[in-house]
Amino acid sequence: MVLKIGLPKGSLQETTFKLFKNAGYNIKLLERSYVPSIDDPEIEGLVIRAQEMARYVEDGILDMGITGLDWVLEQDAKVVELVRLRYGKVGFRGVKWVVAVPANSRIRRIEDLQDKKIATELVGFTKRYLKKKGIEASVEFSWGATEVKPPLLADAIVEVTETGASLKANSLRIIETILESETVLIANRAAWKDPWKRTKMENITMLLKGALLAEEKVGLKMNVPKNKLQKVTGILPSLHTPTVSTLSDQEWVAVEVIMDEKTVRNIIPELKRAGAQGIVEYPLNKVIP
Repeated sequence: MVLKIGLPKGSLQETTFKLFKNAGYNIKLLERSYVPSIDDPEIEGLVIRAQEMARYVEDGILDMGITGLDWVLEQDAKVVELVRLRYGKVGFRGVKWVVAVPANSRIRRIEDLQDKKIATELVGFTKRYLKKKGIEASVEFSWGATEVKPPLLADAIVEVTETGASLKANSLRIIETILESETVLIANRAAWKDPWKRTKMENITMLLKGALLAEEKVGLKMNVPKNKLQKVTGILPSLHTPTVSTLSDQEWVAVEVIMDEKTVRNIIPELKRAGAQGIVEYPLNKVIP
């Protein structure tokens, strides 16, 4: 039995491979190759563009795949959504599809797009969005460099952005967000009904979720005198409660906790002042709640 999985080529590829590595799967891809090697004989991979992923999963060419929610909605694909994984090409965050116009444009609201020309790669979703708003406009597919098309080639664009920096650099102004998207793990409906494939996909999903959660967490362990334990544990936030273990010295205990990485720099000095010693911070690969 083999599970066929699609991995996104392009902007999401590096982050996806890193996420899989933290989940326990080592993926290697030779230059100019689209068939990666995965250190699990029960998994076969194929690297393709995220824009095409949902169609191949829906058709059963792939059992599961990673793509953007935006491309699933664009193709109106009939697939099973296994989990949403909030990460993108520059980090662990989602993206937005926005309507943008030149900074000096007289277009101020989405309603001002009536009878205007819009360039975008997200044609189907944009048309459906405008129809719901009762707006009639010409929506044309953009093959790239969409930011440079207004005002000569289009009155407005619908473009994806993570930070908005590229739009601002091209003197464009956002007038509305039409879709907030994130990375999703999807499955073919027939494959999801297969007991073996379903178990395999559930295992992968659990490990990927754990790897993504670990990106924001670190482990912290320390030695604490028993008479300072209550003061130290009162400082510690954790997923549940700190683990406290006895040491050979009966007057001391070992304390271990998992916590948000961004809070560690503030807490370590407090822990030291409260009496903790031998404080060690360590990275995590997976956190399974």
